[in-house]
Amino acid sequence: MKVLIVGANGQIGKQLVKLIKEEDKHTVRAMIRKEEQARQFEDMGVETAVASLEGTVDELAEAAKGCDAIVFTAGSGGHTGYDKTLLIDLDGAVKTIEAAEKAGVDRFVMVSAIQANNRDNWSETIKPYYAAKHYADRILENSSLNYTIVRPGGLTDEAGTGKIKAAENLERGFIPREDVAKTLYAVLDKENTYKRAFDLVSGEEDAETAVNNL
Repeated sequence: MKVLIVGANGQIGKQLVKLIKEEDKHTVRAMIRKEEQARQFEDMGVETAVASLEGTVDELAEAAKGCDAIVFTAGSGGHTGYDKTLLIDLDGAVKTIEAAEKAGVDRFVMVSAIQANNRDNWSETIKPYYAAKHYADRILENSSLNYTIVRPGGLTDEAGTGKIKAAENLERGFIPREDVAKTLYAVLDKENTYKRAFDLVSGEEDAETAVNNL
């Protein structure tokens, strides 16, 4: 498959681009916001597309043209206000869903947040972020796309262990970003994850096995 990574310059996105490139099973296109971000990907031999999540659906569809799958790893980040959460994590995600439908890209993998599907379990401190994730996920579930929604726990910068726990409902926990990237890679072509959503934290199983057992 040819895979467009949205948010390729982010921490999870960069790791996923690298993983797809190294594994050599799929090909990858990195979607970036600014031309000056292209060099690092070009040095790896990775194709880039410049488009903004605050731009138009047509621009995003153009970036996705010719791809078989999209992985949405973008996020406004903790240093921005809730205005950007709304524009990137909700509207940017929804525009990407619309762009996928427009460009004829059937497969869509979304990075969400643990228990985003369950309002009772939203973190009080970042409730607007959870609301953005919740409604972006719901719109994806109601789209025509062949989706998988991955809802990781608290993200850490530690080196990945390669060991995860994945299920439809999990207690809060943490997971290195590297292991989220490995899980996203594992679900890409796994038919048992189509039209499904699951929580993800560090655990005891390797990503491939845990995904197969969902």
